[in-house]
Amino acid sequence: MGRWVIHLDLDAFYASAEQLTRPTLAGRPVLVGGLGPRGVVAGASYESRAFGIKSAMPMAQARRLLPANGVIVPPRFRVYERLSQEVFAVVTEVAPVLEKISLDESFAEPPSLIGASFDAVTEFCAALRARIRAETGLVASIGAGNGKQIAKIASDEAKPDGLLVVPQGTERAFLAPLPVRALWGIGPVAEGKLRFIGVQTLGQLAALSEQDAVATLGGVVGRDLRRLATGADDRPVAGRAETKQVSAETTFDTDIKDLPMLKAEVRRIAVGAHQRLLKAGRVARTVVIKLRHTDMHTVTRSETISAPTDDLAELAATAERLLIDPAEFGGIRLAGVAYSGLSVPHQDALFTLAAPSAPSTVVSTVPAPAAAPPSEWRQGDDVVHEEFGTGWVQGAGHGRVTVRFEHRSSGPGIARTFPQSDPALTRGDPRDCLR
Repeated sequence: MGRWVIHLDLDAFYASAEQLTRPTLAGRPVLVGGLGPRGVVAGASYESRAFGIKSAMPMAQARRLLPANGVIVPPRFRVYERLSQEVFAVVTEVAPVLEKISLDESFAEPPSLIGASFDAVTEFCAALRARIRAETGLVASIGAGNGKQIAKIASDEAKPDGLLVVPQGTERAFLAPLPVRALWGIGPVAEGKLRFIGVQTLGQLAALSEQDAVATLGGVVGRDLRRLATGADDRPVAGRAETKQVSAETTFDTDIKDLPMLKAEVRRIAVGAHQRLLKAGRVARTVVIKLRHTDMHTVTRSETISAPTDDLAELAATAERLLIDPAEFGGIRLAGVAYSGLSVPHQDALFTLAAPSAPSTVVSTVPAPAAAPPSEWRQGDDVVHEEFGTGWVQGAGHGRVTVRFEHRSSGPGIARTFPQSDPALTRGDPRDCLR
């Protein structure tokens, strides 16, 4: 009785959501992210990726690469969350237990596929992709295989807008030519250790003896990663509670014994945790650091900031303030950064996705200014007009504002220009575009 796990990933989700709910943007290079000087790209459409733009790139760099017909809009997490709910409502009808990884990504183990043939699994996944597109307007890539790892890698290989089912019994051959970083759990540190012993592909990792894998990567980790590289994966698909925390940590090759080096490493770790925060579509209220002494004694410290945020500069600066000087604590073999107290940013316009600042940058902790009054507009704002209905701001300046009136089911809408202070024009709920 063969086991089949599927991994579903919505293609370029944030940017695709903007193109779906603002039909004029369909087919154009679209970036979603912070508009300020430290902004980063939270989402990039495939049309923009053709110009070398990618998620987590500083927005200043992305602007230089964006063609003339490209558009940058601020994130609207309430829209993304609602669309995510629509997609996974479809999936749960055929796979009641989902293991959601983020707003746009999930594992499932459909009961109807137990013991199914390759052709039956392919037909099932194709039908699910078609139904998601028909009912939500979004594109999902799906991978399927004998376990979570194969399914995840298969969906990555299938992108964009694709489907890949790995026949059972061919897992090891499928994985063999892929770089070791394709495996979940292998980051830059582990990759460096494997490269040092001449291992660059998953086939080479699978061929290692268990003793060599353990000696290189550590006890449990080495055994597990080597086993996954062979295509064996019996981890269950289990429903997850709402994400409460995102984190990242690093074990150092040599103990860190001075504060400047520790600060630099913690800032790098904070960036990794921040990327997971953005992926989850959340903002955080509390920063936690973990420090493990040479003798394995572990200390955690935390600080709760004034308001939930996704601003990397503020989060990283808070993590640095919590550090203990190794001159007092002793050598540090592991450091970690976690963000907790997570919530959905209900006032999207108040949050900016921030790129890393230089370590010497002084970070202001002054609370963000109040939202602009309704007479002041920026590109991407949702609006409602008494006569013309739901729309979004295409541009504003010189006392005037241009609004494109459209929503998910309207098709490309008409653009109209108004005086900036027109009383008939008010701020709209971002979810109005989902009608």
